Amino acid sequence: MLPERTDVLVVGAGPTGLAVAATLAGHGVTATVVDRLATPPVTSRAAVVHAGTLEVLDRIGVAAPLAARGLPSRRFTVRERDRVLLSVPFDRLPSRYPYALLVSQAETEAVLADRLTALGGRVLRPYELTGLDLDGDGATATFAGGETVRARWVVGADGMRSPVRELAGIDFGGPADPGESFLLADVRVDSALPRDQVNLFLAPQGPLVWAPLPDGTVRLVASVPDAPREPQARHFQELLDERGPARRPDRVTDVLWSSRFRIHHRIAATYRSGPVLLAGDAAHVHSPAGGQGMNLGLRDAIALGDTLAAVLAGGPDALLDGYAAARRPLAEEVLGFAAGLTRLTAVPPAARPLRDLLLRGASGLPPVRQRLAVRLAGFEPAAR
Repeated sequence: MLPERTDVLVVGAGPTGLAVAATLAGHGVTATVVDRLATPPVTSRAAVVHAGTLEVLDRIGVAAPLAARGLPSRRFTVRERDRVLLSVPFDRLPSRYPYALLVSQAETEAVLADRLTALGGRVLRPYELTGLDLDGDGATATFAGGETVRARWVVGADGMRSPVRELAGIDFGGPADPGESFLLADVRVDSALPRDQVNLFLAPQGPLVWAPLPDGTVRLVASVPDAPREPQARHFQELLDERGPARRPDRVTDVLWSSRFRIHHRIAATYRSGPVLLAGDAAHVHSPAGGQGMNLGLRDAIALGDTLAAVLAGGPDALLDGYAAARRPLAEEVLGFAAGLTRLTAVPPAARPLRDLLLRGASGLPPVRQRLAVRLAGFEPAAR
């Protein structure tokens, strides 16, 4: 049952919303967390938690139990069919977690939810936000059943189609086109590729991400001109045939689940509008190349939770302007990095030999490899 009043209303119980609430709970602040879904999803888009994010999650007691559920990936490899163009090792990262942790987003959410429950919090379901009236002292949120909650602060952690962002009138920018189309699946596959690294295949048709998961399945993500409504095994086999290994081709034996989605490259005009604060996909969306999206959202969440706790403990509201001012440039940088990885695929045929030469040259320079590893791992400037 919804309370009549709360200090913090968190809308959205995905990784970002759960991390905000768990961070607040660690400071002794009980947030009201709502989600429109009756049950948590068991399938998910994100499949990697980077070292920089694990370091931040460690502060709220989540990194160790999450690491126990995942598969450590010690290397990120860029390939063109059978040729390795760039290999980025993670073993020299300045971290207690010198790897990229391959783990389903559903598992990440489960660990965060367990931590929130251990700290006395919970998620209220299903509650769909339909109205948001803002004033100088907070906001009144209205839900589909007619219930209302009065909140001092409202956190929009409700995804790229965020009702919180829209109801608060925050511009999301970006082009009017339908966005970049992607196919996504967890598959069982016969493959000679190593099961301890993520592979990004560059192909004229577009990029293909091949990432092993702890249960022996492989996460495939690929950009396509127009994704079919109901992706089948043959669609993913075709992707592997045209973009994956050639000498020893992969063979899809089963598709556990599949989906399609579109992504724009967008950032909210502001992360704060009065009592409304944005984090995660509600604030920024971009290409999945490099696995940066959920990671940036988790780091947003913990920064926001710490800042809200400081304000509720008597600090000035202006601290929240500092949150907004600090996080938005980081999203711009991540967006540019992810777009750059995607553009590696779109290089014209005449320029590909030079691209490949530059990538192989970078792979042979330890300082360059280390800078790329730190960048992929999500170590933000203040944390380095």
